[in-house]
Amino acid sequence: MTDPLTATAPGLEVRSLHAGYPGRPVVRDVDLTVPTGQVAVVVGPNGCGKSTLLRTAARLHRPESGTVLAGGEDIWKLGQRQAAHRVALLPQSPRAPEAVTVAGLVRYGRHPHQGLLRQWSRADEDAVREALAATGTTELAAERLDRLSGGQRQRCWLAMVLAQHTPVILLDEPTSALDPGHAVDVLELVREVAAAGRTVVMVQHDLAAAARYADTLVAMKDGRVVAQGAPRDIVDEALIKEVYGLEADILPAPGDGSPVVVPRARSGAAV
Repeated sequence: MTDPLTATAPGLEVRSLHAGYPGRPVVRDVDLTVPTGQVAVVVGPNGCGKSTLLRTAARLHRPESGTVLAGGEDIWKLGQRQAAHRVALLPQSPRAPEAVTVAGLVRYGRHPHQGLLRQWSRADEDAVREALAATGTTELAAERLDRLSGGQRQRCWLAMVLAQHTPVILLDEPTSALDPGHAVDVLELVREVAAAGRTVVMVQHDLAAAARYADTLVAMKDGRVVAQGAPRDIVDEALIKEVYGLEADILPAPGDGSPVVVPRARSGAAV
């Protein structure tokens, strides 16, 4: 897959980030660096701050302190449109206008590039076409989004994000509610996107998938990063116990040897 954003695309840097809601801190002193061309996967229990971290990095939730840098620039010091040229977010449950077609949805990804002095152009049309091709949705362009399967819809949403042409892409549980086959398709596409020169940060609950597709795994608990690094270096019984409160066995996956977490039955559970 070719992409006009090549090796010059910047990575993402989060420094001493604190964020939350009135009276309720959620993200606490988080540091994270994701180089260009790599995939970082954030894991952790529900409510640990994963989605808030992504929303803050996407300039949708203002931090209490700390910085988020894309290409060395603090996105909170940029205008909203400028920031949207650098970072794109696909949230957990995106909503589309009623009866929108796939092509119409993907065109929304070009919105940050429009303005009074810049209307729809050949470059926009090329970006939409390339995003459709990259996600295998070209033949669906004229179809209504609400008439597609869950796996097809998710690829269309990813096409919209790709069409935004940002060097940094944030994905919040992009495989939730997908069957294993469609989930693998999406995760393989994520790897291709990174290989084409973009930086991807993704929240994922499936630990096996996270360990297999991540260059860097980021484990969070209670708003803090408790471990980060290559999956094979950090995933062990102690980490799973600390993050999830689970006793587990860690086995190497056939083929690539990536760690697979197999939870043990809790004390007293039926076997």
